[in-house]
This record gives sequence, structure tokens and C-alpha cells, in this order.
Amino acid sequence: MNDATQSAAVLPPELESLLAEIYARSSAGKYGIAKAEFDAILLEIRTRYLAPDASVPAIRELCLSLRVEDLALARACAAGNERAWETFMARFREKLYDIAGYIAKENSAARDLADSLYADLYGTVTRDGQRVCKLSSYTGRGSLEGWLRTVMAQEYVNRYRRQRRLVSLDEENEEGKQFAAPDPEPVNTVDPRVEAATDEVLSALLPEDRFVLAAYYLDKRTLAEIARMLGVHESTISRKLDKVAQALRKQILAALGRRGMSRRQAEEALQVDVRDLRLNIRTHLAQERDAKTFPEKAGAQAGEGSG
Repeated sequence: MNDATQSAAVLPPELESLLAEIYARSSAGKYGIAKAEFDAILLEIRTRYLAPDASVPAIRELCLSLRVEDLALARACAAGNERAWETFMARFREKLYDIAGYIAKENSAARDLADSLYADLYGTVTRDGQRVCKLSSYTGRGSLEGWLRTVMAQEYVNRYRRQRRLVSLDEENEEGKQFAAPDPEPVNTVDPRVEAATDEVLSALLPEDRFVLAAYYLDKRTLAEIARMLGVHESTISRKLDKVAQALRKQILAALGRRGMSRRQAEEALQVDVRDLRLNIRTHLAQERDAKTFPEKAGAQAGEGSG
């Protein structure tokens, strides 16, 4: 592919031997992905997670941190490679059902959830003549199995949100609330650099980190509920929230510094009331811009409603 070759040329030539090593380790060749194409995938990931002026050591560290075998498998599946799909099915088909069963509890709901996700992964939907496949968004940061668990948990939440919106709309109609006046737009008094920096950092979040933040802060889920959906211990979620929050603050401060703020100015800027921020947080943390608040008993209710 000419585009892939041209894009790959943007990667520093000092990394050529490393890129060759990574390509060989990824086994991308057996799925029909040429080295230039795989280099272009790495460039796409580098562009997403690093600044344009990132140093060679930083790019090297990012590349070495990737699960390149999982990355090659996921991108080959997204491209429709049959051999890749056979490998994917052998590794993850039963695991998808196990994960769905753990999340949804009820058998029929779990199977429906897993089958729906599989259809999205396979790319049964087309847009502008192109197959749309969720696996094309996997970047190799974290295992493919962990990414699948997060995507399935998010799909479960999304399903409940859709169901809840319909129920809430019916309830509001019955109570005569459908003609309620919308809340006025808040006045934006925040430095636009804070918005830009925060959006930049949130958009680079790992899928699992994004899901955990959305579930806890937007959906008001408890630590125990989030832990159950992701199949980990409650203390793991607690530590993750603390770690991600601290990392986000450091990254936003750094992003503000790149935008010309001194350390003191950046610290003061982050002390604003969050209600004054007109950040598109839901776009970055939730997969649905108009998501409603997720009740604490949602998991049980959703499972009962699907039976």
C-alpha cells in the first residue's frame, strides 16, 4: 500500500532495526500484513499517544510496550483475514461467552451480549462502503483479552442506558414533563487552554481506564459493581481510580505547560469548579454523548429485563 509506505516513512530512521524486530515478533506476516503496513499501524499509535516532537527514546519505549502479537491479530481480523479470524475464534470465542456470563449473569442475556459483540468485532456493519470493525481501534496497549472484557462491559452498560432512556422518557411523558424548559447553557469563564489540554489527555486514555472513570464518575457505579463487570477485585478498581486520577492531573499539567502556562498558572487553572468547565467529557469517557445516569442497581435490573 502506497499510503502505508508513505506514512511509515515518518517514523525516525533510527528505529528501523527495532521496527524490523517488532514486525518479526508480531507474526503480522502470516496474516498478510506487510511490514510497511505494520509500520503505518505503529505510526498511527505513536501519533495518538505521543506529542509530534516526541523523542526517539520515547517512541522506542512506546513501541516496546505494545502487545504486538495481539495487535497484529486484531488488525488482521479488522482487515478480514480468514486465518486471523480462525486464530481469534480459537483463542477468544469461548472466553467471550465466559466474560458475558460473568457480566450479565443470566444465560440468555449473556449469550445475546456475546453474540452482539462478536457481530461488531467481525464487522457486519458497513459505512461509506467500508466494513466497520471494533478491532481496528485496539492499539496493543494492554492485552487483547483485557480490551475485549472492557469493550463487553461497556456494551452491557450501553444497553442498559438505551433501555433506561426509553423507560425514563415514558415516565416523564406520564408525568407531563415532556414540555420542561431546557437548562440554560453555563457561562464559560475557563481558560480555553484548560479545555484543550483536558480533552487531549482524556482522548488518549486506555479503553479500560476510560470505562472505569465513566462507570464511577458518570454512571455512579460502586467499586464492587465495576470490579464484578471487569472480573477483578474491588481493591484493584480502587487502586486504578487513584492511579489514573493522579496520572491525569500530571498529564494535564504537562499539556498546559506545552500551551505556554507556568507551573503555578497551571496549578491555579486546575482549581476551577468543574461545573464551570464546558469540556466534552462524555464524548471521551462515555460512548454515548447523551448517556443518562446509571442507577446503582442497574446490573440486576438489566439482567432481569433481558431474561
